[in-house]
Amino acid sequence: MNSGAKQLSIGMLGCGVVGSQVARLLQDDEQELSERSGAVLRLLKVGVRTAGPREGVNPALITTDLQSIVSDPSINIVIEVMGGIEPAKSLILEAIKNGKSVITANKALLATHGHELFNAADAAKVDLYYEAAVAGAIPIIRSMRESLAGDQITRVMGIVNGTTNYILTKMHEEGRAFDEVLKEAQALGYAEADPTADIEGHDAAAKAALLASLAFHSTVVIDEVYCEGISKISSDDVAAAKSMNSVIKLLAIAELTVKDEISVRVHPVILPAAHPLASVRNAFNAVYVEAEAAGQLMFYGRGAGGAPTASAILGDLVAVARHAAYSTVGYGESDYADLDIAPIGAVKSQFFVRLHVADKSGVLASIAQTFASENVSIQTVRQAGLGEDAELVVVTHAASEDALDACIAKLKKMDIVSKVESVIRVEGAQS
Repeated sequence: MNSGAKQLSIGMLGCGVVGSQVARLLQDDEQELSERSGAVLRLLKVGVRTAGPREGVNPALITTDLQSIVSDPSINIVIEVMGGIEPAKSLILEAIKNGKSVITANKALLATHGHELFNAADAAKVDLYYEAAVAGAIPIIRSMRESLAGDQITRVMGIVNGTTNYILTKMHEEGRAFDEVLKEAQALGYAEADPTADIEGHDAAAKAALLASLAFHSTVVIDEVYCEGISKISSDDVAAAKSMNSVIKLLAIAELTVKDEISVRVHPVILPAAHPLASVRNAFNAVYVEAEAAGQLMFYGRGAGGAPTASAILGDLVAVARHAAYSTVGYGESDYADLDIAPIGAVKSQFFVRLHVADKSGVLASIAQTFASENVSIQTVRQAGLGEDAELVVVTHAASEDALDACIAKLKKMDIVSKVESVIRVEGAQS
């Protein structure tokens, strides 16, 4: 490396599973990372909330004074991997105010306060990079922000939560119940002791907000994302999907509507086995992008874990260090389009409806008439005996959420319907 290369010092906020990997790789690969970035990189401080040694991290670097990292004039770049909203938000804003570029993996913070943070970075003329906030090691942010910058993205659809994908994979392949597989996922470390953020879709919703903002050049926050988790998916639902040569996946979907609004949502989806996302198994992630010129693209890889997430952070570090070495900055937030969010009731989907009905003549005609009364067209119907009752599995053509909801409300009031067992959206099928 050129002996006159710029020297850049790095401070890190947080040193858990991800942070310890970042610190270790920074120390082990300092020379190589410096060669790639064109600047001499040095990890100066690692901020933690509780004192104590961290495996693989030089104890001399560790401090509990988090404020000292964002205010230290000798630190040029701050890496935030502590998570949560506060104190992460205040510390990042302080770092930016003090002229430091920031790299973060904090999806919840960006999906809630990203616009404020990006504006602050733009005003201070520093970088705010966040590749690790969505889908771990998969380079989806950089690809959408840079490689597809000349194209018009029309849709992004992804498996962005490894915990739920692991659970649904095991239910599909082994015929096991949701609760049983969830306990296994917790034992293996795929799911937290409190798995709510994963299984109810909140984690995926934060990532959906970031993907939608990026794809459609508009500010989308997590509260604008329709969110439905997988806790109500039963073994019978999975078996019914399997009989249709399909799988159930939890998808984050962001797309342009015909009214030039953004539909952004997270919910379970029945996908035909032939769809590229259907083959994404266990804790892996994948993001499927549709663009006008590029067509269909899929990005696949490990979406979580210390090493994969550290890989994404170090990729951002090399980019940010290059900018600092040449006194420039990279891409900021692009929100010029400022598109509105489509109300979920107006969004059109195909639907899978599973219900128990009286096993007698005329029932099917009555059910069909109820669907027709709300202008919901039926694509296929399958019936199976259940003793005194029968199970109907109905797949509709594309219909609005409002129309389907009205139809379900009517079905629940019918004497011949004993129970509406499940309603799941269908993607990738012929409508």
